Amino acid sequence: MPAHFCGICGLKPTPGRVPGTGHYPAGYGPFSFLGVVGPMARTVEDLRLLFNVIAGYDYPDPASSPVPLEAFAGHHKQNLRIGYYVDDGFSPVTAETGNAVEQAAHALTDAGYRVEQFLPDVLDRARELWFVIFVECSALLLRPMVSGKENEISSNLREFLAMAVEYPPLTAERLLHTLLERDELRLRLQQRMETLPILLAPVCTSPAFRHEDVGWGPGHPADYLRTMTYSQHYNLLGNPVAVVPVGKSPEGLPIGVQVIGRPYREDEVLAVASQLQERFGSSRPPLGR
Repeated sequence: MPAHFCGICGLKPTPGRVPGTGHYPAGYGPFSFLGVVGPMARTVEDLRLLFNVIAGYDYPDPASSPVPLEAFAGHHKQNLRIGYYVDDGFSPVTAETGNAVEQAAHALTDAGYRVEQFLPDVLDRARELWFVIFVECSALLLRPMVSGKENEISSNLREFLAMAVEYPPLTAERLLHTLLERDELRLRLQQRMETLPILLAPVCTSPAFRHEDVGWGPGHPADYLRTMTYSQHYNLLGNPVAVVPVGKSPEGLPIGVQVIGRPYREDEVLAVASQLQERFGSSRPPLGR
């Protein structure tokens, strides 16, 4: 999301690729998929360099995995089919956002990839399960931390906690079934991605919002629960994702595209992202004084 808003590149690796040792708050338990550490940079090549440095096993992080890194360019275009969609069926995107995904799909077709329209059938349920973990579980942990300090926390956090109170109390049984169903959805998606290893999708419903428009719930023009679903799906399911700037809004705001891959195949994600950057360029360094 920040890379998309700022017109730079970002990489959200597979959970466990980059250890979260020392990160606060710790991404343990149900948050191990949602809280992933990854680099942001002006170019895909810099993402790759940073990722190669920070990836690796570190035992203090229970999600850390000693899976070796694949070669960056070790894929063949004729074997790497790509699916794309511009609407998740829940949160419509701006015309320029959808156009950026279409442009990315056409560019990859021109580059020799086999590209087709494809909308995963797990997105609606993934969004609902994401809410249980990100909103309801987070609220359970946050309430004791801020108890008695409500006047010291941000208005955004107060609104988040107030929204979470409106839902039934989270039971151990519902959390257990949420985690089990998450793994079932993940399996369904990964089985489909054996034949479509890369997906393209919007990052968000629009470019960056005005500060006064954002918040939790339908009372805000930029409601987090509707505008950011495109990222929530893959945070829940643990896919590696790169973001590459592809277009701009009429106001000149950057628009990125998600390049979504299979777990532990950041090499494929970065290779496709590199193709997009070659076609659409990268952000320019700031001018010196």
